[in-house]
Amino acid sequence: MQADLIIVGAGMVGSALALALRDSGLRILLLDGGTLELAPFDATAPFEPRVSALSEASRRILQALGAWDGIAARRATPYRAMQVWDGSGTGQIHFSAASVHAEVLGHIVENRVVQDALLERLQGCGIELLAAARLEQLRRSGEGWLLQLADGRQLRAPLLVAADGAQSAVRRLAGCATREWDYLHHAIVTSVRCEKEHQSTAWQRFTDDGPLAFLPLQRDGDRHWCSIVWSCTPGEAERLMALDSAAFAGELERAFERRLGAVLEVDPRLCIPLRQRHAKRYVEAGLALIGDAAHSIHPLAGQGVNLGFLDAATLAEVLLHARARGERLAEVRVLGRFERRRMPHNLAMMAAMEGFERLFQADPLPLRWLRNAGLRLMNGHHEAKGLFVRQALGLSGDLPELARACATDADQKRRA
Repeated sequence: MQADLIIVGAGMVGSALALALRDSGLRILLLDGGTLELAPFDATAPFEPRVSALSEASRRILQALGAWDGIAARRATPYRAMQVWDGSGTGQIHFSAASVHAEVLGHIVENRVVQDALLERLQGCGIELLAAARLEQLRRSGEGWLLQLADGRQLRAPLLVAADGAQSAVRRLAGCATREWDYLHHAIVTSVRCEKEHQSTAWQRFTDDGPLAFLPLQRDGDRHWCSIVWSCTPGEAERLMALDSAAFAGELERAFERRLGAVLEVDPRLCIPLRQRHAKRYVEAGLALIGDAAHSIHPLAGQGVNLGFLDAATLAEVLLHARARGERLAEVRVLGRFERRRMPHNLAMMAAMEGFERLFQADPLPLRWLRNAGLRLMNGHHEAKGLFVRQALGLSGDLPELARACATDADQKRRA
């Protein structure tokens, strides 16, 4: 099977790229190793354990792609404030959307909800979806790529995009070099129901073992639910995962200083090893890496999928502009424009998260005093806080066109 572009990975980022290119005139194949089934949404069903904190930039991209209405119709919880404090000291800081005249800081959305809304938009839009397409071999063939799937199918295209996640088969088979290291931490993720309402606030406490986040969720008007991301050492994670729900709830209450009262219910838990990874290059001739295939960061600020959506929107913009000029999309000089725009931003975000995480893991007393003093100082500095809030909204720097403004009604009708 021959195509102009093959996107490996039909997750959130790969699907967003395919949608952004649906009117390009290219023959696009979107591959996924799963079933790509769109199940009816059940508003009473338990929350999926994996959620994303979607920035305003990501919401704009999803709206421009026609997927946001599907997300909002399913389940999305806006948050209007953030409360961060050091569990080993007195430093704390509060951010609000109102400080920059915004309605919300972002939305907490289950990954499955985002995926289903994107898949819904992909159906019948001209993108060819290949389910159960597990990549087994990959090699260059002429001026393009030859992909061998596990079921024997062969695919060819001059341009290949890896959107297949942190354990990217494309990146591995293509021999792309990475820099990576283990955080020596695991993240426990689940959903919990608390005694007190979450107040549309994202809460984060830095413990001696690692950060603990309570992210607001809402189901059938019930504002007592939160998604938790608890980063801790592997040994502590193993101990916590072995506890029954009641004992785990007790540990969670203590670690969170009962800011939202007692933990009344605990959904099934997942434990995820944390590892940072960054490709040395995002592109080579006929190949581009986006999303977690190019970079994976600590879930400290929930920025991973937001970086991925910006990757997808930027790559689509570069390819569409190059196609309009009659350029060969697979050339390094074309793909390099994407890399030059996204790599500095992604590296800066990764460095910031790495520095932040290391600062709060530091034990020496001078560093503890410094971080607490810094939190108190920043909490009183409205301009600095405003700058942080605008960064959290994702609306700073070199934004792709899809993130600059919401699509107009006319655009929405044209894309429907």
